[in-house]
Amino acid sequence: MADMAKMDFEYLSQKHLDGFDSYKYSSKDTSPLSIYVMHPFWNHIVTYFPRWVAPNLMTFLGFLFTALNFVMLSWYDWGFWASSDLPGSQPIPNWFWALAAFNLFLAYTLDGIDGKQARRIGLSGPLGELFDHGLDSYTAALIPACLYSVFGRLAPSISPLRMFYITWMVFFNFYLSHWEKYNTGVLYLPWGYDLSMWGSTIMFLITYVGTYSMWKAPFPFGLTSGAAMESVLHACALSSLPMSLYNLYNSYKMKTGKMRSPLEALRPLFPFVTFLVIFMVWVHKSPSNIMEREPRGLFLLSGTIFSNISCRLIVAQMSSTRCEAVHWMTPIFVAAILLGMAFPSLELIILYALCLGTTLCHWHYGSKVVQQLCRKFNRVCFSVGPAVAQ
Repeated sequence: MADMAKMDFEYLSQKHLDGFDSYKYSSKDTSPLSIYVMHPFWNHIVTYFPRWVAPNLMTFLGFLFTALNFVMLSWYDWGFWASSDLPGSQPIPNWFWALAAFNLFLAYTLDGIDGKQARRIGLSGPLGELFDHGLDSYTAALIPACLYSVFGRLAPSISPLRMFYITWMVFFNFYLSHWEKYNTGVLYLPWGYDLSMWGSTIMFLITYVGTYSMWKAPFPFGLTSGAAMESVLHACALSSLPMSLYNLYNSYKMKTGKMRSPLEALRPLFPFVTFLVIFMVWVHKSPSNIMEREPRGLFLLSGTIFSNISCRLIVAQMSSTRCEAVHWMTPIFVAAILLGMAFPSLELIILYALCLGTTLCHWHYGSKVVQQLCRKFNRVCFSVGPAVAQ
């Protein structure tokens, strides 16, 4: 009975649920690529979908296409050695890169039209937005890991540690947008998202046409392919920072935002910074060099805990409640990592245990939150009809 009670645990308080009643979506998209190219394309494409197709189903299918790329590359290239040309290494089948480009473009398209489908059939609401952005936070780790397999971990690429820095920079860009909305009430859609999705799709296509070996050719000005990718991804991830700070400043100046005190405004950043420090200390102080031994496991673990932190911020932002400053898994991570440092032979096992435990906890959190909102709004997540006939 105790186990059943634990599984029935509800994460959203009554205050959260009440806060969703007054939520109104507000966003601004200033990207020329999005405004003049993608939105006209999405407005046309969505008309081909029957009205009985649920927007959340489109969102979930889009996520699955991205996850499929990650899963297949985990099979073909778990350790990021496939493109290394080392003796005994097996290159990723060339046909996969065409499939990867197709999957990513489908994911991008479905992510662009799910909200349009919701408005088209009169089902716009907090449930769909939370479901959409929650899954987007998970893909923030999956796509960079897929791109890393294009180059592999050996020169002219970059080391797993430098790729880990890129991944956290992508996390920062995503989190920044929702932290900004937490304080301004408006989601300013970053330009980097559209550019990165198109860039990744094109990169997969180029790899299919020219094979992975083409990335080993020297780039102009002495750059390597890995360094060029690193520079572009860092630039895309940082592109939103100046505008975010400007928008935040304006919200206080014009008194259009939430007008929180400085400490309260910074509160959502505490769990993000905490886990950033935890992971950076771990990969730099690991006695068994865990970053070199198991980069994919670290990418997946950090991406999962990041997604959970992001979802909790999004819930707080949408329900106008106070964001938590300390994530409940923080002491577990600290204790586990300290144990691994004390007993290096256990470090890999600890990584796998954290990865499994964090994944199960995040999936439980996500499913329960969606179920609570479905009950509140009398909805079925993957259906257009009400849960109970009125």
